[in-house]
Amino acid sequence: MNNTSGLAGDLVAMVLAAGRGMRMRPLTDHTPKPLLSVQGKPLMQWPMDALHAAGLRRFVINTAWLGDQIPSTMAPWAAHHPDTDLVYSHEGQDFGYALETAGGIVRALPLLGDIFWVTAGDVFVPGFDFTEEAVRRFAAGTRLAHLWLVPNPEHNPRGDFGLSGEGLALNTDEAPRWTFSTIGLYRRALFEAPWCDILPGNPQGTAAPLAPVLRRAMDAGLVSAEIYHGAWTDVGTPERLAQLNAI
Repeated sequence: MNNTSGLAGDLVAMVLAAGRGMRMRPLTDHTPKPLLSVQGKPLMQWPMDALHAAGLRRFVINTAWLGDQIPSTMAPWAAHHPDTDLVYSHEGQDFGYALETAGGIVRALPLLGDIFWVTAGDVFVPGFDFTEEAVRRFAAGTRLAHLWLVPNPEHNPRGDFGLSGEGLALNTDEAPRWTFSTIGLYRRALFEAPWCDILPGNPQGTAAPLAPVLRRAMDAGLVSAEIYHGAWTDVGTPERLAQLNAI
């Protein structure tokens, strides 16, 4: 789907790029993890290329650690795609630290629409298709989020969330559980009361994870999910990065 007409062209995608990447040191001492090269291009460019191919033209990118490097590195990509709009939420400049996932999304919420994609800039999912059909299906329903889960990798053997036969994500400790891929579709309402207690726009700079917000909504039956069986790597260690670049 390579045109901006219809639903896809009106959507915003948020690419999370603010993390410190402590497990990736020393590689991340001088380079933000989303800018580490994977198979010839910055890691965060992989989801951006896929989103652009799906028709999205509006991107919000949050930054913190070495955040000034990200706009300068991505400027050639933006110049090569003059139909795109890249907007930055500079958490490091504004607060001196990263706001974690929920805090970062709430901070950027004024830049996002009623429905939007979120994906991490440090996860390698080369075959994922951000389809307009998925967006239409989500928009037609009443869920607050739709998540893509993946089979548990060795470093997360217990997984994160369960999945019911009806396609609901479950806040459960019982197996089987799956790992959250970081890719999801969201409604703005998930990041407002009663699910999220951060002030709109996060002016106070509250750092907060996403999982507790999702779990509250899961308990109310308001989060759906599906399994993605394609290639997926959380590029969390230098060894995993080296394995990807050896392919």
